[in-house]
Amino acid sequence: MFDVLIVGAGLSGIGAARHLQMHCPQQTWCILEARDAIGGTWDLFRYPGIRSDSDMYTLGYAFKPWVDHKSIADGSTIRAYIQSTADENDITPHIRHGHSVTHASWSTEESCWTVTAQQRGVNTPVVLKARFLYFCCGYYSYQKGYQPEFPGLANFQGQWIHPQFWPEGLNYAQKKVVVIGSGATAVTLVPEMAKTAAHVTMLQRSPTYVISLPGEDSLSLSLQKYLPLKLAYQLTRAKNVLMGMLTYQLARKKPELVKKYLVSMAAKQLRSETDAQHFSPKYKPWDERLCVVPDGDLFKQIRAGQASVVTDTIQSISAKGLQLNSGQFLEADIIVSATGLTMNILGDVQIQVDGKAYQASQAMAYRGMWLSDLPNAIMTFGYTNASWTLKADLTSIYTCRLLNYMQKHGYKKAVPLKDSDVQEQDYLSFTSGYVQRARNVLPKQGTRAPWQLNQNYLKDILLIKYGRLNDGVMQFS
Repeated sequence: MFDVLIVGAGLSGIGAARHLQMHCPQQTWCILEARDAIGGTWDLFRYPGIRSDSDMYTLGYAFKPWVDHKSIADGSTIRAYIQSTADENDITPHIRHGHSVTHASWSTEESCWTVTAQQRGVNTPVVLKARFLYFCCGYYSYQKGYQPEFPGLANFQGQWIHPQFWPEGLNYAQKKVVVIGSGATAVTLVPEMAKTAAHVTMLQRSPTYVISLPGEDSLSLSLQKYLPLKLAYQLTRAKNVLMGMLTYQLARKKPELVKKYLVSMAAKQLRSETDAQHFSPKYKPWDERLCVVPDGDLFKQIRAGQASVVTDTIQSISAKGLQLNSGQFLEADIIVSATGLTMNILGDVQIQVDGKAYQASQAMAYRGMWLSDLPNAIMTFGYTNASWTLKADLTSIYTCRLLNYMQKHGYKKAVPLKDSDVQEQDYLSFTSGYVQRARNVLPKQGTRAPWQLNQNYLKDILLIKYGRLNDGVMQFS
């Protein structure tokens, strides 16, 4: 019997374990990880140029300074950062790799969860008991990415690739490459592949906002020369949080002004007003997440003629490439379908509460961390308008506060009870395709606290880090 069972050994799971060590040293815990390595997203995705789309001073942990010179970091460096956190704090021995959690059943009578995991290479399931479940398994399926049906796909004689399942050692040198999509994955892939490919075309159905940011944070590097490393890190983190919040609020209040600025910056980078129209969406800034390119690498490759952007839709795919509805034909040796993720919730674990099947899609999210009527189970779900880890760290702090509170008062069960008087609305307000496709998969949020999902870090600090635990909604027994 463990006090806490953590599902997932990615950025969130390792952070959760470290917070338990620091704030709940009396609690026993274990991490179950389906894969053979630490890192989650940063171990799964291996496509060329894989990198963060948030600065590492906020995507990094609050308790461990980011010391690499890159602010927008590549996947292998992030993976090493997570691994070193686990190794330095003796977390690694507590991870059970190759354990895929399939079922979890809560018993009020026993005041605990019975968790079933399938261990790779072993026929008999592993069964563990825990007083508290902590889901740190992200928000998308590791088994399948989103793949639209394209007419004639079977006719294509080149290589068809989804970035989530990138083939090791793929040779794209001097090849004609078409990347379908214009999200974070596409704008990462295109400039990297363009370094050696004959040409890379980014084919988008509609434009996306793309902003160039420095690959290094000059202020942070300067502060590190004169201040203790931890203090320099915290100051940079605070600066980036505040700048991110201010720009987000400005974008929501003055969308036309911010749009004009973003498109004009793209035109300046591209040295072409015409090409900049490929980066002028119809939607408002932050209706979808902004794409970041470090030091304008995407714009540089377009300017150099190594890459190009086409805004059009696919009529069909033939043996040699893509026929577009405008009449244009794109030749391709390799087509990369950067068409998005398949979102899920709670790692697709089948859950029962006192013998009854639990449907996460019918639940309402309490403070964006806990689902209604689900006892002793918390989930990490980061911000959409800021770094994932900012919310992950707050979720860990809340969890530790809650566990200590329950131990102090002798409580064995905590559960937020859904209020039927609170009106439901979508969990995420984004218009992105992957979010809209998951409307029937994700839980709901409410129209008032504590059921609202705040996309506001400073507000959440007050509510989550310092707010009342026994608030009348969370029921203890």
